[in-house]
Amino acid sequence: MIHTERLCVRRRRALVLDGVDLRLGPGVHALLGPNGAGKSTLLRILATAAAATEGSVTLLGRDPRVPVQRQEIRRRLGYLPQEFGLFRGYTVREFLVYAAWLREMPGEEIPAAVEWAARAVGLDGRLGQRLGRLSGGEKQRVGIAQAVVNSPQLLLLDEPTAGLDTEQRDRFHRLVRELGRTSCVLLSTHLLTEDVRDVCADATILYRRNVVFHGTPAALDEAGGYGAFVPPAE
Repeated sequence: MIHTERLCVRRRRALVLDGVDLRLGPGVHALLGPNGAGKSTLLRILATAAAATEGSVTLLGRDPRVPVQRQEIRRRLGYLPQEFGLFRGYTVREFLVYAAWLREMPGEEIPAAVEWAARAVGLDGRLGQRLGRLSGGEKQRVGIAQAVVNSPQLLLLDEPTAGLDTEQRDRFHRLVRELGRTSCVLLSTHLLTEDVRDVCADATILYRRNVVFHGTPAALDEAGGYGAFVPPAE
């Protein structure tokens, strides 16, 4: 579902990603690495929000460089960036309807999809609330809900549990486990947390612009843990 070969990204003269190879199928996968390792840049590429400078990317069997195929990917994609904007005057329901419309969901399917997404993140009682009046944790849950409203085949989540309490994290874990049965879920974080150990089948570590480890959490422990690949200062 995600296949990259020798993926490189340059910003002006700086190399942000250097020869990244990934091959991920259905399941929940972790993307780890220190701040500045290129995780968010990689997610933007996979979300078709940016283009690679060199190398190839195939998503859901399609080439995002081809406009028609890129649109097909976006219909099947869910994406939560680390920072995302909200229309403060929209209600939760209106915002989720808008997110579903952007994915070109059939109109008759949108109301039920919105109800399901809100219920999945525990906001079904807040659908009429305006976004500007929500707490930080509630806004984060709205971000997760908009990412999953179309039941995506490819789900990209950048630091999704930031601001969530223990109960909300547990709910999130159940949601991504369920989605990971048939979809490819890529969860990015800069720390090796319970989000990785509890729900992810494997982990990929980015460090200094490239993949330095890929394997199961157990294999990562056997190899010396996260600190064996990323110095403690980072």
